[in-house]
Amino acid sequence: MPYSEDTIKKMLPKIYLRKCVAHEINVALTYFRNLVPVMDKYVYNDGTTKNLMSLTGTIPATINNITYNIPICLWIEETYPQTAPICYIRPTQQMMILSGKYISSNGEVMLPYLREWKNGECDLMSLFQVMVAVFGEFPPVCMKPSPEPEQASCWLQFHRQPEVFTDTDGSLYLSLTREDGQPFQQENETNC
Repeated sequence: MPYSEDTIKKMLPKIYLRKCVAHEINVALTYFRNLVPVMDKYVYNDGTTKNLMSLTGTIPATINNITYNIPICLWIEETYPQTAPICYIRPTQQMMILSGKYISSNGEVMLPYLREWKNGECDLMSLFQVMVAVFGEFPPVCMKPSPEPEQASCWLQFHRQPEVFTDTDGSLYLSLTREDGQPFQQENETNC
């Protein structure tokens, strides 16, 4: 669903610099169409919550000549553009976070661009461009390894009711049936 600048402006509480924030969001959404603006509760590390504007969705990053959609959530505080947005990687259930130089173990994005944020020089569009470039070099997520297919235990694989027979010469032999219920052929039998 395309969002007009007016629609975004109406979503923002009056405490925001609504015209500026709505314009920046609108510009970013024209290039990053998989993002959606949403007013939602943000929980700070100290447990306090605030209703903040967020941009949630995916941005493209080219890794080894393949474009991947990187799931993100960017939170815009009321003090924006004086303060940088708070950015997180939001992996799907099939993904896991690759923490490292620019991504914390909880998925927080820690780019120098965010640390050195300057009002008037930095904006959402540039931030997304930096994220795309950095994520192409340092992927923030990967697919979780597929679980190995479980094999039945040896007991389950070979637990069949054996029959013990006595041959005419008094020797014993064991007879197992195959998975299909048929007896093994003579050349597969072992005498003990």
